[in-house]
Amino acid sequence: MKPAMKLDFSALRRLLITAGFALCLGSLAWAQSKPVVLKGGRLLTITHGVIENGVLVMQEGKIAAVGAAGSVSIPKDARVIEAKGMTIYPGLIDSETNLGLIEISAESSTDDRVEPSDEIMPHMHVYDAFHAESELIPVARFNGVTNAVVAPATDDTLPGQDVFIQLDGKSAKDMMLVRDMAMPLNFTGQQRRSDPKYPSTRMGMAAQIRQAFLDAQHYAQDWDDYEKKKAAASPDDKKGPLKAPKRDLKLEALIPYLQGKKTIVLAAEEASDLQAAVALAREFNLKFVLNHISHTQGVLDYVASLKVPVIVGPIYEAPKPAERYDAVYRLPGELSKRGIKIAFASYSAHDVRNLPYQAGYATAFGLPYDEALRAITLNPAEIWGVADQLGSLDAGKTANVVVATGDPLDVKTDVKQLFIAGREVPLTNRQTRLRDQYSAP
Repeated sequence: MKPAMKLDFSALRRLLITAGFALCLGSLAWAQSKPVVLKGGRLLTITHGVIENGVLVMQEGKIAAVGAAGSVSIPKDARVIEAKGMTIYPGLIDSETNLGLIEISAESSTDDRVEPSDEIMPHMHVYDAFHAESELIPVARFNGVTNAVVAPATDDTLPGQDVFIQLDGKSAKDMMLVRDMAMPLNFTGQQRRSDPKYPSTRMGMAAQIRQAFLDAQHYAQDWDDYEKKKAAASPDDKKGPLKAPKRDLKLEALIPYLQGKKTIVLAAEEASDLQAAVALAREFNLKFVLNHISHTQGVLDYVASLKVPVIVGPIYEAPKPAERYDAVYRLPGELSKRGIKIAFASYSAHDVRNLPYQAGYATAFGLPYDEALRAITLNPAEIWGVADQLGSLDAGKTANVVVATGDPLDVKTDVKQLFIAGREVPLTNRQTRLRDQYSAP
């Protein structure tokens, strides 16, 4: 079996169809049995404003209709839920987590986040380790998170490829909607190690990454040359069949990123790291989004000039000694002010439930409310290429819907019902069970 080295229309079309089919399959595999109608609630549609006294119809795993009361037909066989006084909004999306890769931080046998054998491991796939039965997934759902990007930890520079998941399904296969959807490139101080096998300086990291991409380019060229020679070879050639290059999974994994087919998630925390990492990405014409830029306040106009989305959070991080006390808190608002599309991430498995509170906290430091809400719904859906299915309350999209007592960004709000692909998902989890067990008289 050989890798596909050329970007041609038919191959790209097959790739897109496959990805779309995977998303559709994941959305419907665990679908509802009958129509469900949420009636009388306040709908935060994200794309077309707020609908007071609205009606939302979910059917066959999709949002079938949404609008003001009296404007939407209710199917005769529907389960009608009176939602007066409730706020209804799309399922929230966390743009980087370790869900399904770790269970107990103190127990190494439950931790699949980091591969210590090499810093350059682009051929690793999160889908090979994703644990769908994690107790942390129901805890994340409890606060309205229905989708997430699952990524390796940031200890390695090229740690493997992410998956985009839905937080409910019959199996891990159903929950993983898009496999190998992006790859982190981490360029922070965390990857500089004292181990002599690995770089301990920024220039060493850059050199190592550059060599990996150059090797991948040469590998792709070798395969391209082989294919051309094979196509031109005569059946009567006495030299015998051509010998194909040896497959190298590490280099093969980098090729879609070098060709711009997939997105690099470029992580850098400080200005000097950011500029070095961006220069490296541009050297190889990589398509990228920015990540972890918590301490780059001095170069935000430069960030805006890049015209790429930024993943932000957690915003509770302490400032550096030379920064204002609110530097990290204000970052989402400052990015938004410059027209940069942002999305929030928990960067955790244990803190995913706090995703909406990050967005809410940022509104106190200059992030407009509507942008904060978009940053955990539609913005990430657009960044990760799934906005046709997720991120807003629109007819035709997957019915990932939250019913809560109030504003999703308010810590006092309780989620009362959660629907994933139109199916109501129980809100019980390990923490609620422990609460009920030990609060009982």
